[in-house]
Amino acid sequence: MLFKYGYVLAFLVAGVFFILFAFLTNWIISPNGLLGQKFHENRSVDTYECGVDTIGTAWVRFNVSFYLYALLFVLFDVETVFLYPWAVSFRKLGLVGFSEMIVFIGILLVGLAYAWKKGVLKWE
Repeated sequence: MLFKYGYVLAFLVAGVFFILFAFLTNWIISPNGLLGQKFHENRSVDTYECGVDTIGTAWVRFNVSFYLYALLFVLFDVETVFLYPWAVSFRKLGLVGFSEMIVFIGILLVGLAYAWKKGVLKWE
């Protein structure tokens, strides 16, 4: 019985070792780390954009509409994840499964209509 817990202990030790190895490697080769000063120059910490040196600050504020588009994309992507298994077992679910999916899609369409009415989908 105790032998079965050996696998758990082995995975725990391997996981801790992997995490410590990642932290140690990061500390050794980071610009401020043990060997970092030898391998990194001052230009290695500059922002790189398509081979062109940046002019001014590299910190840019993004419009909140980008995040709203991303959230709506994730929402409808999750909808697709839920639609696929439903479509695979459509015949087995019958009319009850069909009506539940109609309700699910209806709720999502109400959310889309609300976002559309609020002007979230306007690209400006």
